[in-house]
Amino acid sequence: MTRNNPEVREVDENDLEVSKPKDWAGGLPAVYYSMEPALEHMGPGRAGRTLLGMNQRGGFDCMSCAWPDPGHRSTFEFCENGAKAVTWEATPVTVASEFWAEHPISELREKSEYWLGMQGRLVEPVYKAAGEDHYRPIGWDEAIGRVAGKLKSLGSADEAAFYTSGRASNEAAFLYQLFVRGFGTNNLPDCSNMCHESSGWGMGQTIGVGKATVTYDDFVNSDLMIVIGQNPGTNHPRMLTAMERQKENGGQIVAVNPLPEAGLRRFKNPQKPKGVIGKGTELADQFLQIRAGGDMALLQAVSQRVLAAEDAAPGTVLDHEFLEAHCEGLEQLRAHLAELDEATVLEATGLTAEEIDELAGRYLAAEKVIITWAMGVTQQKNGVATIKEIINLLLLRGNIGKPGAGASPIRGHSNVQGDRTMGIWEQMPPAFLDALGEEFSFDPPRGHGVDAVEAVRQMRDGKIKLFLALGGNFTAAMSDTAATEAAMDELEMNVQISTKLNRSHTVTGAEALILPTMGRTEIDVQASGEQFVSVEDTVSAVHPSWGRVAPVSENLLSEIAIIARLGRATLGEAVAADWEGFEADYDTIREHISHVVVGCEDYNRRIRQEGGFVLANGPRDSRTFNTPTGKAQLSVNALDLLECPPGRLILQTLRSHDQFNTTIYGYNDRYRGIKKGRHVIFVNPQDLEELGFEDGQLVDVHGEYVDGKDRVLRKWRIVSYPAARGCAAAYYPEANVLVPLDDTVEGSNTPVSKGVIIRLEPAEDGPAGGAGEENQRADMPATV
Repeated sequence: MTRNNPEVREVDENDLEVSKPKDWAGGLPAVYYSMEPALEHMGPGRAGRTLLGMNQRGGFDCMSCAWPDPGHRSTFEFCENGAKAVTWEATPVTVASEFWAEHPISELREKSEYWLGMQGRLVEPVYKAAGEDHYRPIGWDEAIGRVAGKLKSLGSADEAAFYTSGRASNEAAFLYQLFVRGFGTNNLPDCSNMCHESSGWGMGQTIGVGKATVTYDDFVNSDLMIVIGQNPGTNHPRMLTAMERQKENGGQIVAVNPLPEAGLRRFKNPQKPKGVIGKGTELADQFLQIRAGGDMALLQAVSQRVLAAEDAAPGTVLDHEFLEAHCEGLEQLRAHLAELDEATVLEATGLTAEEIDELAGRYLAAEKVIITWAMGVTQQKNGVATIKEIINLLLLRGNIGKPGAGASPIRGHSNVQGDRTMGIWEQMPPAFLDALGEEFSFDPPRGHGVDAVEAVRQMRDGKIKLFLALGGNFTAAMSDTAATEAAMDELEMNVQISTKLNRSHTVTGAEALILPTMGRTEIDVQASGEQFVSVEDTVSAVHPSWGRVAPVSENLLSEIAIIARLGRATLGEAVAADWEGFEADYDTIREHISHVVVGCEDYNRRIRQEGGFVLANGPRDSRTFNTPTGKAQLSVNALDLLECPPGRLILQTLRSHDQFNTTIYGYNDRYRGIKKGRHVIFVNPQDLEELGFEDGQLVDVHGEYVDGKDRVLRKWRIVSYPAARGCAAAYYPEANVLVPLDDTVEGSNTPVSKGVIIRLEPAEDGPAGGAGEENQRADMPATV
């Protein structure tokens, strides 16, 4: 059923349909919206082989979120968005050779993300020469030679940057960072820089590890789960099953979020009768509809109440034994929170004192507490400090290092955590670099490289001339779309290792190459036989992943093969690496990993164990903390109120239900009641009345910043929605237009996508869903 150049029907954003948002997630609709596109685009055979092999032993790991696998797995161990991700990748539709002559890059640049992706799988390397407006197909040897030649022509290794998305396997990531450091730079920006970098910084400084301190079983056995800035129903739906099990075990859930998401309210498990014909399971026992940016104030207020409860009944509330043996900073924290102003807390959070009292009461009554969060926290201006406050609250009652309790950042990309473990970071510690250098007989660079934001700055300034991306869609994912695209246009060469077309292939610089790669669903046969790769999930479990279907083209190379050939062509004997051997047999890569990466010793044996293995985690396993003093740090963090002037709103960006990161599967967001469109802004009805706007009105959305630039989205449609008062929401990546490049989280340098001050104005003349002069990214047709 392979077909080329499919017709993609465009629609007008004026056809937008809005209905009442859902108050439950899952159910039979989730089954339908999982299977319908899979059967349509893959056929029953390919759909069955992929979906029934996803997240199963002997199968492949879902390329969507990093939610852990339960010990006992069902036959259908996948969710709606996982099924969409598999369908998107495993489609047999391919891009024909004649496509490149028929479609100039200038035309492709005007197409939507959905249209680009729907053209099918990339199956041959293509090259755009300087001064030309078309890609043309070339052979693999020429493609590798052009990239290697350009790299070797640079004046300095730091004139190149090497991006990584979370879809890369552990083996590919390890080989990639070896290639980059062998080339001579630590310029390794990755998607973590834009999402959970704040988690790494906040947790690393307080408990010595930037990963979750829980296991899968801890979720289902916790007394209380506090879910902050997170939308499980859309971003990691398999978490809903764990939440359901926790409720069945007698646990409670508190949801803290500016929007009342369906997946925080009720879950209808389609694999259970009550999820099909019954009401399902009520999830959140308490919903705190917090003002955007107010999470830090809420956490401080709860910790203040915990300390007050201890003062009222000394020796009965805090876990003194744990605090004395494993923590420091309690008295400083106590003194700091004694000065916390309740009026400031209520203004910052938009909550009542009674609501905060209720949360504190639930926390005090629970023996085992998990606090879990996602980008609703990490992308706030004070995201790092907020995560430190999460750790403070957990430490006060010993909720780290015991069953059913802990801190849990939820990674939204399948192996973004494993990539970091394997060395994808611009600031890897000396011990890792020492081990890498000893293993491969070279001296790795020691200076810190650039992260994602700094990479854009240096491209803009002409310091970085070549950009090579291992997966992802950097141009669309980054903040300040106009600045990012202008910077990418300054490149001398842009190289993308990809499975499907996306926006980053259309913002090219002078020269550009697309190197097509196999997907995780596909069987990978090399010289030594069929290969597997490995990934690490959000609770540090490492397990193998095997492809289940034949590649869509014999011309495709695996990510590992592409990296190995680049390494051989570029580095020669600069490092003692057997590039040909790496491509032929992935066990050889894992053997080196076992010598370099702490916790991965004896990797080849352990990855073949039933279920793989779990990496050591000091706070979780033994209440040991890799901090300068060896103790967990209770920290003091100044509370800065996010000021919003009168007549303005606080905007957050978010995903629709029909997307994964920048990949747009369709133009419906059924949980929020949106159909046939994405150019919408969700605003509380009372705010609309006060501001003088009406539901359905077209407005221009202006971002307001100290740099004086007027970033604007033209003719966005208002949707009256039960958002928190004073807050608004719009879809990512379109709303990245409004996020300044230099507006970043203090400490982590992550773009601040959850705290953009905006004003609404009646729409000026122009196309619906357009953008102003500062960014033309959104001025493109919508599609279904």
